[in-house]
Amino acid sequence: MKKILFLVIAALLFSSCDAFLDTESYTKKNTGNYPKTEDDAIQMVTGVYATLNQAMANCGNTYLFAAQLLSDDMFSGGGENDKDWTSLEHLMYVNLDRFQTFWKARYAGISRANMAIANLDKVEDEKLHNQLMGETLFLRALFYFELVQLFGDVPLITQVPQSVTEVSEYPPQATQEEIFAFIAADLKKAADIMPSDTWNATISGEGHATRWSAQALLARVFLFYTGFYNKAEMPMMDEEFNIVGSVTKQDVIVALEDCINNSGHDLVNDYRRLWPYSNSVSAKDYDYVADLAASGQYWVKDGTSPETLFAIKCSHLASWGTNIGYANQYCLFFGIRNPGDDNQYFNVFPFGQGWGAGPVNPQLWEEWKAQEPSDARRRASVLAADDRDGYIYGADALMEESSFWSKKIIATRAAKDYNADGSIKNLYNVFTTSTDYYGDGESDDFQLGNSTDVILIRFADVLLMHSELTETATGINRVRARAGLQEVGYSLEALQSERRFELAFEGLRWGDIRRWGDDYAISALESQLGQTIWNRGVKTLMNDQGAGYAARYRDTRGFMPIPSSEVDLSDGVLKQNPGWGVDALFVSWN
Repeated sequence: MKKILFLVIAALLFSSCDAFLDTESYTKKNTGNYPKTEDDAIQMVTGVYATLNQAMANCGNTYLFAAQLLSDDMFSGGGENDKDWTSLEHLMYVNLDRFQTFWKARYAGISRANMAIANLDKVEDEKLHNQLMGETLFLRALFYFELVQLFGDVPLITQVPQSVTEVSEYPPQATQEEIFAFIAADLKKAADIMPSDTWNATISGEGHATRWSAQALLARVFLFYTGFYNKAEMPMMDEEFNIVGSVTKQDVIVALEDCINNSGHDLVNDYRRLWPYSNSVSAKDYDYVADLAASGQYWVKDGTSPETLFAIKCSHLASWGTNIGYANQYCLFFGIRNPGDDNQYFNVFPFGQGWGAGPVNPQLWEEWKAQEPSDARRRASVLAADDRDGYIYGADALMEESSFWSKKIIATRAAKDYNADGSIKNLYNVFTTSTDYYGDGESDDFQLGNSTDVILIRFADVLLMHSELTETATGINRVRARAGLQEVGYSLEALQSERRFELAFEGLRWGDIRRWGDDYAISALESQLGQTIWNRGVKTLMNDQGAGYAARYRDTRGFMPIPSSEVDLSDGVLKQNPGWGVDALFVSWN
């Protein structure tokens, strides 16, 4: 019998956001007696959010991680044994099952969302009902959007299974038109029904989706669909799951203008304050932000930034096991590779230890400098290792290492204590260990202590999407003004550069280059060729691997392999994506 085991588990355990197998959840709670109270309903929706963190427990296999390495702005990094990262960066594979944990986490979230949607009518308070329903629709749309960008045609599970027979049949792959129509309907309804409270006055509080985040995600989805598939409008489903309508460009513009004018969201006054390195315990020892520290302007910490429309919430010192995902594992993966000597981290302070994924493409640094030589965002976003005396190349056999690292999503350290002359004596592994933030000053685990949120949608992106859709420069110039740059007129090329520079290393570049056309994507990917890198500390040049970037992109259009275990489990229902035969197998770096 063909069983979707993850779907069955998720349906039984929809109400728990704790351990994935929680006996009490499926023996005492069912749709006949749950949810009874408003707190029950909130717990149910919290269980949907929890799957965001479950995916992060294996963050190297998530859409966000893939989007970072697949884009032209980052190389693979990692050690010579991290061949799955190198293969990913070159659109190849070493394991056709690498995305299985992500697939299961996203469908677990979809299953929990379907269960919540089917039962939230028991909430009598209309405003709370609409808020919770909108949040759940937003999350389900987000899950499907990541799946369809990563894999293309995937199963579309629209509601709770109605029978054992339905559960036992592996669902067929839907067309991408159907999936996007479903996503559009979810986001349109979410934006329509959710309260219009400003971002910091929502009844659900910090970390929850809002009307404004639904509008922003709708715009992102619209731009990807219409760009990648060369369409003028995006299809939309009705409540019977038939494609009967569409979302137009004007619909999206109106939604974005509602967000811009009424959400209360705004740009933070200084771009550097968006990133954790400007936190109060690190900034006083970091020359680059000494001016911020002198004026008492620090990192606008998680949950308090008017620029964040949606983020994955993380916590300090999560436990091993099922809850590891509550730590921000991306900071660990994109941290700087351990050189075997803690003194190395004094040379790259305040940035810290990790697995060394995602060295920055030098081409980005040089193009940025050539186009916008006075753009303060360049050094606010990129750590130039060559500026640091004593920087060690090839730490722990690091591969595809450049002279540059991202400063946005990375382990961030702080001084633990000082020498008599005021210099730093010892470092915390993560700044949030400090009692000034979330820690106790003692529990300091470099793997589990990264607790800053993962920002998925920023207000700057809203402004840039509005400029792109309206073909006006108002949003672009508002973003540029924050960076101290002169105004420009609108052009697609200006918009493309602005998005690349403003949103670098935030997981959006991969979707952008794909939606701007195959020629644009291939040109961007090939910009990596010939760039200086170090493999195991040996200086060399970035080369094509296998058939090369251009051929691999034409073969796949950027879609990753559907997990082979799911293809096997489906007994022929799932068809593997094109371009993932044995000729795409990565063996070693040339």
